Amino acid sequence: MITAGIFKANDIRGIIGVPGAEWDLDGVRAVGAAFVRVFGLAGSEFVQGRDMRVTGEAVADAFAEGARAQGASVVDAGLTSTDELWYASGTLGLHGVQFTASHNPAEYNGVKFCLPGAAPVSAEALVEMRDLALGAPQPAASGRGGYRQVDVLDGYAAHVHSLVDLTGLRPLTVVVDAGNGMAGLTTPAVLGPLGLDLVGLYLELDGTFPNHMPNPLIPKNLVDAQAAVREHRADVGLVFDGDADRCFIIDERGEVVSPSVVTAMIASQELAREPGGTIVINKITSRAVAEVVDALDGTLVTSRVGHTSVKAHMAEHDAVFGGEHSAHYYFRDFWGADTGMLAALHVLALLGRGSAPMSELAARFAGWEASGEINTTVPAVGPVLDRVRAAFAGRGTIDDEDGVTISGDDWWVNVRPSNTEPLLRLNVEARDGARMAALRDEVRAVIRGGDDE
Repeated sequence: MITAGIFKANDIRGIIGVPGAEWDLDGVRAVGAAFVRVFGLAGSEFVQGRDMRVTGEAVADAFAEGARAQGASVVDAGLTSTDELWYASGTLGLHGVQFTASHNPAEYNGVKFCLPGAAPVSAEALVEMRDLALGAPQPAASGRGGYRQVDVLDGYAAHVHSLVDLTGLRPLTVVVDAGNGMAGLTTPAVLGPLGLDLVGLYLELDGTFPNHMPNPLIPKNLVDAQAAVREHRADVGLVFDGDADRCFIIDERGEVVSPSVVTAMIASQELAREPGGTIVINKITSRAVAEVVDALDGTLVTSRVGHTSVKAHMAEHDAVFGGEHSAHYYFRDFWGADTGMLAALHVLALLGRGSAPMSELAARFAGWEASGEINTTVPAVGPVLDRVRAAFAGRGTIDDEDGVTISGDDWWVNVRPSNTEPLLRLNVEARDGARMAALRDEVRAVIRGGDDE
C-alpha cells in the first residue's frame, strides 16, 4: 500500500506502521524497485543509511529487498545522520538513500535521495518514482543484487574536521541537544575529540522522542537547551533536528541566534577565504545575508526553499556556501550538501578564536527584525495567495517564484505552501520591529479571512 501524497517536493514522507498509515512495507518495496528502475541501477551499487526511528530498520530492509529484486546491490551504512549519508555518497561515488522523516513525529518515516557525489535528484525523477511505485509491480530482474555493510562514522568525522581550522581554540563549554536523534551518534565522534566541555542533552537514540520533538523550528523544543546553557553558563548551545542535518545555535544568554544570522556569519568567513565567491540563500533568508555578501564583494544567488533546489544552485554556480532560514547549511567542500555538524564546527571555530561572546558575534550580523515562520492550515492555498496579492497591490514588488513574496525598500513578506506538510507558511522581515509586527498582523488577518469560505 502506498499513497501519492507521501511524495513531497524534495523527498518522501508519510505515516507508517500505525492506524491511518499512508504506506506500508510493501509500498516501501515498491519505492525501492522504482528507485532502481528510474536511475538504471540494475547491476550497480547504491549506498543507504537510516535514522533511529522505530520503523527504520524494517523500512531499510524492505527498500533493500525491492531494490535487490531489480538487480541493484546495496551498500548498507546502517545508522547514519543524513549528512553522514551525503558523505558516504560523496566518498563512494554512489547514488544514496537515507531513511528518515527528519523532524516529523514518531509515526512518520520517509526517504531522501541523492545522485553520486551527494548531488540532488530532480523533481521529475521523484514524479517518475511515484508513478512507478503506484503502478503495477515491477517484474524481478534476472539476477538478484548483492549486499554488503560499511561503517562511515570515523571517515565522516575526519572529513568534517579537515574542513575547519580547529587549532588554538579557547576553552568552551558547549551544550548539545540531540533530541534523541542522530546527533546522539555523531556528537561523540565529531565534538568529543576537540577538548570541549560538553553538556549533552538527550543523546540516546530513541525514535519515540520521549523528551521533545526533534524540530528546532518550534520554540518549545529549544527550551531545554536554553535552560541548560544558562544553568551551566555555557558559551553556546547546539540543537539538532532528528536526522542531524540542521543545527540551531543558542547564545550564552540562552537566546536563539537566527539561522539567517548564522548564515551571514559563516558566509563572511567563507568569503574571506574565497574573495568574490558565490553564496546561495533561499527566499526566506534575511536581507542581512545579502548585505554581508555585498559588503564583501561576493555574488548572491537566490533559490527556492528546499534542499533539492539549493543543492542544485550550489552546483550550478560553484557556490562556496549556502544557507536557509530553517538552519540548513550547505558547503562546496561537502559536495554542496547540507550538514548541521559542519556548520556547528564553523561557529565553534569563530567563537573559540576570539574573546567575544556568541551574542556579540551574532549582533555584528543583525539589523533586521523577523517574524519567524508562522504556520496556518487553510482549506485551499490558491485563494489565500490571491488575497495576499490583492492586499499588497501597488505596495511593493511581487514575486511568485516560491509562493508569494512582496518586497519593499525596508521590508518583505513571503507566504508559501509547505513542501512537506499541509500548511501555509508566513515570514515577514523589516528594518524595525513595529513595522514587522504591523505587516505580520496584517497578513495573518488576510490569511484568516479565508476560514469561512
